Amino acid sequence: MSLRFILDPDLTPRLRAEIVDLWAAVSNAGGAVGFVPPVTAADVHVLADPTFAGITDGPDRLLAAYSGDRLVGMLVFGDTRFPLKAHWCVLQRVMVHPDTQGTGYGSALMTEAARLGREFGHEALHVTVRGGLGLEKFYDRLGYREIGRLPGALRVAPGDDRDEILMWLDLKPQRQ
Repeated sequence: MSLRFILDPDLTPRLRAEIVDLWAAVSNAGGAVGFVPPVTAADVHVLADPTFAGITDGPDRLLAAYSGDRLVGMLVFGDTRFPLKAHWCVLQRVMVHPDTQGTGYGSALMTEAARLGREFGHEALHVTVRGGLGLEKFYDRLGYREIGRLPGALRVAPGDDRDEILMWLDLKPQRQ
């Protein structure tokens, strides 16, 4: 497994299209990135376009993961946009291509995010996950801990409400 990470790549029309394609592929494979399948590129643009604006106009930042020249993963460092929360950030749109599941790309992406979070001076990272998929186990293995749940906050279909699980990674150095 050899991934190449690019922080703050130029959001060219090509990269935007690649991100939308990745987002649709992840969504259509059942990934919890804002949609339930089936979705089209047009559906994804509803969330992608404001996400792109937050990156290009600031203050959000994009971390792209490549295998060779292929975009295989990404996440957004979402600024909290609130001064009392400036010491931590939210990871948004965390995804790796479904055909790379099980390769370690997701763990590598999250490890790089933690490294960069420390480099940016953040004391913690926060991510929310959709209940019912076991995603909290993945984040737990990476050192995140569950800090709360919003019961039934995500309605994925009529009669199918899922918890939104709040996960937290402390980035402060541990005292000996």
